[in-house]
Amino acid sequence: MSQLRIANPALFICDLQEKFRPAIHEFPKVVATAQKLLKASRILNIPVFATTQNAARLGETCPELGLDAPDGVKTACHVDKTLFSMVTPEVKKALDNLNATGPLACIIVGIESHICVTQTAIDLLRAGHKVYIIADGVSSCNKEEVPIALARLRHEGATVTTSESFIYECVGDAEKPEFKQLIKLVKESSQNTKDTMQTLCKI
Repeated sequence: MSQLRIANPALFICDLQEKFRPAIHEFPKVVATAQKLLKASRILNIPVFATTQNAARLGETCPELGLDAPDGVKTACHVDKTLFSMVTPEVKKALDNLNATGPLACIIVGIESHICVTQTAIDLLRAGHKVYIIADGVSSCNKEEVPIALARLRHEGATVTTSESFIYECVGDAEKPEFKQLIKLVKESSQNTKDTMQTLCKI
């Protein structure tokens, strides 16, 4: 595995659950972006952290993400919570187990942008980590909440970017062996990316 341009990346999948599917603005597009980043995480060996919010009432993580499935992505931590922030005691322990030699670069996708995504980002920033909010990978029930949340998170010190921008920045060099797999992923998901950018990123 070659050295990445972004040090110590970790992917956070926030509360992408079945019961939210009919309620969240452009939910399938958020899931598609999460799928793309999960595929990139396998190529780049990025650890994945996932949560559900009160799964007994709101359902399990969407099955199409394939988290911890036999042929899917094995997570570093996949836990249920009642906290709105993903930074639960279980997640903190799993983060410590990474034994990273510096702050993490935490990439966040999921819902809702103004609640769980915001509180997760703030907790990670306060813990000294870098935070990347993927604009084509977050949403809320009310689409009007999204730009307000992103503006606040920029003010708090998070970087708001896109999935494709992050993938290219993370690998950093077309000469790296992982780039061939990543460019294939980018091409395969190009229409989904275009459609998502025209909806979630025009709010």
